[in-house]
Amino acid sequence: MKTTTRQNSILLVEDDPNLSMVVQDYLEMLEYKTTLCRDGEEGFNKFRKNKYDLIILDVMMPKMDGFSLAVEIRKYDTKTPIIFLTAKTLKDDRIKGFMVGCDDYISKPFSTEELSMRIKAILKRCQNNNGFQEPEDTEFEIGSFKFDHINMLLKQGETVHNLTRKETALLKLLCIYQDKLLSRETALKSIWGDDDYFIGRSMDVFISKLRKYLRSDPKIHITNIHGTGFKLEVIDEE
Repeated sequence: MKTTTRQNSILLVEDDPNLSMVVQDYLEMLEYKTTLCRDGEEGFNKFRKNKYDLIILDVMMPKMDGFSLAVEIRKYDTKTPIIFLTAKTLKDDRIKGFMVGCDDYISKPFSTEELSMRIKAILKRCQNNNGFQEPEDTEFEIGSFKFDHINMLLKQGETVHNLTRKETALLKLLCIYQDKLLSRETALKSIWGDDDYFIGRSMDVFISKLRKYLRSDPKIHITNIHGTGFKLEVIDEE
């Protein structure tokens, strides 16, 4: 029995001819509409012309590597999830991947079953809004800021910050848990789907970015709680 009601589209950018054909055939067998590109420049051109539900990128590619391609994609699109396929296992490379905007990292060699489960988990997480019920209001008030989580905007007067999808998801969780502990495990599993060390390092950088955005209002604090999580507080200093 088919479980999908709409055919999800995937952009696959992989220069290895054998691996790319195997992955493309497997994804199409799973009824994903799959577009295959053989280098970063071709992948970027396809991305600019079409809309995809998921992007899968090899890291080491000619003309434009996967990290550079992800950076270019994120200039135009902060929402579409990205998976990196890579033979690299160094922690700095994994952290770099998450920092340029990827949602998951699969090390070669991998099984097609693993790839299928990762894709299903990411699409479910994105389409179900990270497992949280959407608040009725589209905006949160955070001190002197207004946070439009639908359009991924953080506004203070005439100043507007365009947030990435992960910045938005993390700030939204902090707002939902305002004045309460948001555990690291909850944030990591809700947004990244995993709570391993490398992703945790990446989340700490995102917390620093949010603090930077909010620092113009001294009443707003994102506090580390004994290494177990974070708390968003708006303190009345009067």
